[in-house]
Amino acid sequence: MTATDLRTDEYGAFCAAVRDLCAIDLTQYKRRQMERRVRTFAERRGIMRLDEYASMLGDAPEELEAFLDRMTINVSQLWRNPAQWELLEDEILPAFAGRPRFNAWSAGCSYGAEAYTLAAICAQVLPGVRTAIVGTDIDRRMVESARAGVFSEGDARDVPRAARERWFAERDGLLHADAELTALCRFEVADLLDMRARQRVYHLVLCRNTVIYFTPDVRDALHARLAKALVHGGYLMVGSTERVRDPAALGLEIAHPFVYRRVA
Repeated sequence: MTATDLRTDEYGAFCAAVRDLCAIDLTQYKRRQMERRVRTFAERRGIMRLDEYASMLGDAPEELEAFLDRMTINVSQLWRNPAQWELLEDEILPAFAGRPRFNAWSAGCSYGAEAYTLAAICAQVLPGVRTAIVGTDIDRRMVESARAGVFSEGDARDVPRAARERWFAERDGLLHADAELTALCRFEVADLLDMRARQRVYHLVLCRNTVIYFTPDVRDALHARLAKALVHGGYLMVGSTERVRDPAALGLEIAHPFVYRRVA
């Protein structure tokens, strides 16, 4: 769709307005799913026209924040999908024990639960290895929250008891990540669909439960960039409902369910 088409199409014009407001490009997401979500959210506020809703978002910062929370799918928790973390702990990370360093990227990190979970497991599995975990997200508010390293009881419902006692301090009903974990993590604002990812840097890239919302072309292009970011022998882990369409074309092989290893 051209820029002219976007301006003459109601939803397209709304996408253009949102891009002007907060630099998020909704046209990269599957239209049917995203437009339905947008219209439902607007109608709950008694607004039937998207141009009127765009004006509201521009005039009311609190409404824009609520919209971003809804649209950027900030759903996460510590140890989300426990089976994947068990796989990392038992099968994947031990291969990097004894190496001088280990670099990982949490792509689409939301408020940091994934990165801190990985940091806790790395501290246990890779003692003595210089570990650096970077988390990136398009939502500046989520990145600020990630840097704080504070989580709710709901975020912690799948945390193993021993890990909770070792890596988190309870204060005022919240869990605060230990300083050893925060030292391993760095968080940056970045758009996965636009950023220039560093090539051949990471031993592990986590991009889970993110690309299901993207169009197929956008998804495939993102997977190609993520694959290039891996060192030879590095791993890409996707969500349990996601797949890399053509792993071999990206120099990847299937290592485990939902996990790919760079071999070329």
